[in-house]
Amino acid sequence: MISAVEANADGLIGPTHSYAGLSPGNLAASLSKGEASNPRAAVLQGLDKMKRLADLGLPQFVLPPHERPDIGFLRSLGFDGTDAQVLERAWKDAPAYVAAAASASPMWAANAATVTPSADSADGRVHFTPANLHTNLHRSLEHRQTKRALDALFPDPAQFAVHDALPAHAQFSDEGAANHVRLCAEQGAPGVNLLVWGREAHEPWDGAWPARQTLEASQAVARRHQLLGNGAGRPVFPRQGKTAIACGTFHNDVVCVGSLETLLFHELAFEDTAKTKADIRSAAERLFDPIFVEIAEADLPLADAIQSYLFNSMLIQIPGEDRLTLICPTETRDNERAHAVAQGLAASNGPIGRVEYVDVRQSMRNGGGPACLRLRVVLTDAELAATNADMRLTEGLHGALSVWAVNWYRDRLNPADLADPALLDESRGALDELTGILGLGSGFYPFQR
Repeated sequence: MISAVEANADGLIGPTHSYAGLSPGNLAASLSKGEASNPRAAVLQGLDKMKRLADLGLPQFVLPPHERPDIGFLRSLGFDGTDAQVLERAWKDAPAYVAAAASASPMWAANAATVTPSADSADGRVHFTPANLHTNLHRSLEHRQTKRALDALFPDPAQFAVHDALPAHAQFSDEGAANHVRLCAEQGAPGVNLLVWGREAHEPWDGAWPARQTLEASQAVARRHQLLGNGAGRPVFPRQGKTAIACGTFHNDVVCVGSLETLLFHELAFEDTAKTKADIRSAAERLFDPIFVEIAEADLPLADAIQSYLFNSMLIQIPGEDRLTLICPTETRDNERAHAVAQGLAASNGPIGRVEYVDVRQSMRNGGGPACLRLRVVLTDAELAATNADMRLTEGLHGALSVWAVNWYRDRLNPADLADPALLDESRGALDELTGILGLGSGFYPFQR
């Protein structure tokens, strides 16, 4: 077994962070729709969360925001003129398209891609497939720029394989790592990959909210990442609970999180829990003994799980500690039932020894907790050395990005402000400076080319 560590790459929250309510089935986003947001507070909260993880000893990287509003998208819909005129005309005729073009949703890096570590792939490389995010218009705009960011962070083709997204078709609807959990004995050892799906491509779907991940997409990613047909990676394909989807768990990471041998999940997370556990045990045979921590509906009703985002916490191993730490949003602490469950986990003799809380309230009001903001990437020492050092969070980079954010970001943004040409200029100015801070080079963003 080769020594490896689990790193985090967090999405840096962009200047157009707003509450436009663009995501059906995301109850928090729907409830906050139309309210004023605070982009400056949002980005600083995200940066502080990143620093918290870096201070705990985990490698932490920064993924840059995307250019927003996406004027190229609006032009493709027939709006013309100067960039300011495109924005003005689109807002007048089709404001929903402006909201989609301006969404800061790339901040939720758990949807950036599915990642397979080198210990699980047949060719010994780390594989990335950017999610096509086909279900929602605003998110479907992300994958090409996401690939550019991943190429910048993981530039060595001998160590990393950054693929294109799957075909942009409903049959291959893919939501990335938000529906993926990897279990293993040690980070550098071969593992079991749970690729959770909500529907089959041709299955009639009559749910109130969309099932965003198809089985066919999960299978395609497994093949592409060399998990199928070679004995490596040991994929398992559990079905997401239909009741959970109907109640607002648009991604599996709203009701499930795992790390090392431990899978923490809600009773209703999977359509067939017994089969899911049996399949994991079978896949893990001779590798490790899975530890299942199942939270009953009676102890934490699904509504409280969704409101508190207990399962959208980060389950991490702090270097030097034997038991896992659960990094929860403050909303978990504020929910009486969720807080009792979290504290009970830490007080038990189980695999989770500590619970800590972080404030990501601006993200939470759009339905994104600590786990939504990060993409987990297992890296060996050689792979870690091959990453782009300019994108790794240090004390100095945290300070520089904090100053940058205060200089460029507004502290109040209403949905109607997304049509303000001044916001477009501010966003581009911020991103232009950011490319220098993160060493991304000229031409990283469309407006720079």
